[in-house]
Amino acid sequence: MATSRMKPQDGVAWVTGASSGIGAAVALELARRGWTVAVTARRIDGLEAVARQAEGLPGRIVAHTGDVTNARGMRSTVETIEAIHGPLALAFLNAGIAPQSRTVEPVNGENVAEAISVNLVGVANGLSPALRSMMKRGRGQVAVNASLVGYRGLPGAAAYGASKAAAIHLCESLRFDCEAAGVRLQVVNPGFIDTPMTRQNRFAMPFLMTVEEGARRIVDGFERGGFEIAFPRRLAWLLKIGRCLPYGAYFALMSRVAQRTTKAG
Repeated sequence: MATSRMKPQDGVAWVTGASSGIGAAVALELARRGWTVAVTARRIDGLEAVARQAEGLPGRIVAHTGDVTNARGMRSTVETIEAIHGPLALAFLNAGIAPQSRTVEPVNGENVAEAISVNLVGVANGLSPALRSMMKRGRGQVAVNASLVGYRGLPGAAAYGASKAAAIHLCESLRFDCEAAGVRLQVVNPGFIDTPMTRQNRFAMPFLMTVEEGARRIVDGFERGGFEIAFPRRLAWLLKIGRCLPYGAYFALMSRVAQRTTKAG
């Protein structure tokens, strides 16, 4: 079954994790292109501030609180959005975290559990009601924000990278069911974008781009279609090639890269 690229006249867009960073920037970019955008996060004050920034744009932003780790709450959020604003046409499941290790251990269970809870289970909690609604109508578009870090294991990214790799796998698996039901499913794999989350990083971030440029590329990808929205292209292709290397070559290469970026940072 053919899938559609949704337009503002088809219904409302929904963006999770939209009180700041990529989520807020994508919501504003959608509003610039005429969408009514329902934004959700745990803090209503941040969402209302984003909504005010959309005043005067062709579209608008409306705020609804929602916690992606609460499955029942996500179902209620989607029902509320549709009851007030109309059918859900586009969803960008963006909410995510990068837990900072509180110990000198290379990995700890609390960080892994926290990352999986938001970056994977949180995505599933949003996907479930969004897809249920869209599949009933036989049309819709959903994009999940993962990361280029999810392509293969990278130094210092055990918890975050594992959760993003799992999100990519989830989307790859669900793509078949979505395609059959007429729903377009996309995965967004950005590189380094200047946001409050990435500003915590203590290493060099190649090809760092502004959040506004990242948002434009993401929304351009919504309009273009295709399964994956990956950028910047140079970094994406370097990491794609890295996925094809045998372990010995890959580990040797990444050890050298890690040494250089640590010195640069």
